[in-house]
Amino acid sequence: MQLKADPDQFDQLQQIFIREIIEQIRLKLVEAGYQGENLREVTGNIAFSVASTIDDTARIESDGIEVRPYLTFLTEDDQLIHGEEKSYSHEYVADLMSEIFDN
Repeated sequence: MQLKADPDQFDQLQQIFIREIIEQIRLKLVEAGYQGENLREVTGNIAFSVASTIDDTARIESDGIEVRPYLTFLTEDDQLIHGEEKSYSHEYVADLMSEIFDN
Protein backbone atom coordinates (compact mmCIF):
# COMPACT_ATOMS: atom_id res chain seq x y z
CA MET A 1 0.00 0.00 0.00
CA GLN A 2 1.07 3.50 -0.79
CA LEU A 3 0.15 6.57 1.23
CA LYS A 4 -1.07 9.35 -1.08
CA ALA A 5 -1.91 12.93 -0.14
CA ASP A 6 -5.01 14.07 -1.99
CA PRO A 7 -6.84 16.73 0.04
CA ASP A 8 -9.75 17.06 -2.41
CA GLN A 9 -10.49 13.34 -2.58
CA PHE A 10 -9.92 13.04 1.18
CA ASP A 11 -12.44 15.82 1.79
CA GLN A 12 -15.04 14.06 -0.35
CA LEU A 13 -14.41 10.71 1.34
CA GLN A 14 -14.65 12.26 4.82
CA GLN A 15 -18.07 13.65 4.00
CA ILE A 16 -19.33 10.33 2.66
CA PHE A 17 -17.93 8.55 5.74
CA ILE A 18 -19.52 10.94 8.25
CA ARG A 19 -22.84 10.88 6.37
CA GLU A 20 -22.87 7.09 6.74
CA ILE A 21 -22.04 7.33 10.44
CA ILE A 22 -24.94 9.76 10.93
CA GLU A 23 -27.32 7.52 8.97
CA GLN A 24 -26.31 4.45 11.01
CA ILE A 25 -26.72 6.30 14.31
CA ARG A 26 -30.14 7.59 13.21
CA LEU A 27 -31.24 4.10 12.15
CA LYS A 28 -30.29 2.56 15.50
CA LEU A 29 -32.00 5.36 17.43
CA VAL A 30 -35.19 4.97 15.36
CA GLU A 31 -35.08 1.25 16.13
CA ALA A 32 -34.79 2.18 19.83
CA GLY A 33 -37.88 4.37 19.60
CA TYR A 34 -36.44 7.86 19.20
CA GLN A 35 -38.32 10.27 16.97
CA GLY A 36 -38.78 13.93 16.12
CA GLU A 37 -36.52 16.57 17.62
CA ASN A 38 -35.20 14.13 20.22
CA LEU A 39 -33.99 11.83 17.42
CA ARG A 40 -32.27 14.73 15.66
CA GLU A 41 -30.59 16.07 18.80
CA VAL A 42 -29.29 12.72 20.04
CA THR A 43 -28.13 11.68 16.56
CA GLY A 44 -26.20 14.95 16.18
CA ASN A 45 -24.62 14.72 19.61
CA ILE A 46 -23.46 11.15 19.10
CA ALA A 47 -22.22 11.82 15.55
CA PHE A 48 -20.25 14.88 16.68
CA SER A 49 -18.66 12.90 19.53
CA VAL A 50 -17.71 10.00 17.25
CA ALA A 51 -16.33 12.32 14.55
CA SER A 52 -14.35 14.30 17.15
CA THR A 53 -12.82 11.09 18.46
CA ILE A 54 -11.86 10.00 14.94
CA ASP A 55 -10.40 13.47 14.30
CA ASP A 56 -8.22 13.24 17.41
CA THR A 57 -9.83 16.25 19.07
CA ALA A 58 -10.94 14.27 22.13
CA ARG A 59 -7.66 13.36 23.82
CA ILE A 60 -7.59 9.59 24.28
CA GLU A 61 -5.33 8.10 26.93
CA SER A 62 -5.41 4.88 28.90
CA ASP A 63 -2.85 3.64 31.39
CA GLY A 64 -0.34 6.22 30.19
CA ILE A 65 -0.74 5.27 26.52
CA GLU A 66 -1.84 8.11 24.27
CA VAL A 67 -3.95 7.14 21.26
CA ARG A 68 -3.80 9.46 18.24
CA PRO A 69 -6.01 8.34 15.33
CA TYR A 70 -5.08 9.34 11.79
CA LEU A 71 -7.84 8.80 9.25
CA THR A 72 -7.07 7.44 5.80
CA PHE A 73 -9.23 5.83 3.14
CA LEU A 74 -8.30 2.75 1.12
CA THR A 75 -8.94 3.03 -2.62
CA GLU A 76 -9.60 0.22 -5.06
CA ASP A 77 -5.98 0.38 -6.24
CA ASP A 78 -4.64 -0.12 -2.68
CA GLN A 79 -3.68 3.48 -2.04
CA LEU A 80 -4.29 5.07 1.33
CA ILE A 81 -5.69 8.56 0.77
CA HIS A 82 -5.01 11.20 3.41
CA GLY A 83 -5.47 14.94 3.54
CA GLU A 84 -1.93 15.97 4.53
CA GLU A 85 -3.10 16.70 8.08
CA LYS A 86 -5.40 15.10 10.61
CA SER A 87 -9.05 14.74 9.70
CA TYR A 88 -11.69 17.37 10.40
CA SER A 89 -14.85 15.36 9.83
CA HIS A 90 -16.54 16.82 12.93
CA GLU A 91 -16.83 20.06 10.96
CA TYR A 92 -19.25 18.37 8.54
CA VAL A 93 -21.68 17.02 11.13
CA ALA A 94 -23.94 20.10 11.35
CA ASP A 95 -24.33 20.56 7.59
CA LEU A 96 -24.86 16.85 6.97
CA MET A 97 -27.40 16.68 9.80
CA SER A 98 -29.37 19.45 8.10
CA GLU A 99 -29.22 17.66 4.75
CA ILE A 100 -30.32 14.36 6.27
CA PHE A 101 -33.04 15.63 8.60
CA ASP A 102 -34.44 18.49 6.53
CA ASN A 103 -35.09 16.39 3.41
